[in-house]
Amino acid sequence: MSCLCGFEPETLPVVPKTLGIDLGLKDLFVTSEGERFGNPRHTAKYASRLALAQRRLSRKQLGSKNRAKARRKVARIHAKISDCRADGLHKLSRRLINENQVVCAETLAVKNMICNPKLSKAIADAGWGEFVRQLEYKGGWAGRQIVQIDRWYPSSKRCSCCGHTLERLPLDVRRWSCPECATEHDRDVNAAINIKAAGLAVLALGENVSGMGQVSMSCSR
Repeated sequence: MSCLCGFEPETLPVVPKTLGIDLGLKDLFVTSEGERFGNPRHTAKYASRLALAQRRLSRKQLGSKNRAKARRKVARIHAKISDCRADGLHKLSRRLINENQVVCAETLAVKNMICNPKLSKAIADAGWGEFVRQLEYKGGWAGRQIVQIDRWYPSSKRCSCCGHTLERLPLDVRRWSCPECATEHDRDVNAAINIKAAGLAVLALGENVSGMGQVSMSCSR
């Protein structure tokens, strides 16, 4: 069943708040204000039920009514996972659009990242691409601005206080200390702060910020 309706998008009042978000797997995203939104991991939540339904489907005779019933059960579980993910992303994207005039995010090559066999399922389950898509069209309706920065910008490795950039920062390092100014950083929060700064620079300059480009930042948090 489908329902077709028409509506006129309402532009929201201008607010002074801007936000940067760092997308991830442990947390769906972390904001430049230090707020964390956990990843619900819907596929993992229903993994055992789905595996059981798929095993039962594999044992049914081809072309039988029982196989058709088993196939519908598998399809319903997949639909449940998809609906839960979409509902969660819609609620989060609506909240960000309602509360912020500008939302800055990183540009992710999701199709390339899914090629990683160890992380492909988790990345697909997170729904980063759909989340950003929702932010973009809802932002357009509400008169908000969604800015995506250059994918090569070193948001995690760059100190949001002094601008020093580390040569390397392994993924398993979640906290680090800047060798220049000795500021202690949470990896994800620091990245979100840098993403916000770079996004605002894009708006101000009218062009993207390169991977090692200089973006003015202050230590005020």
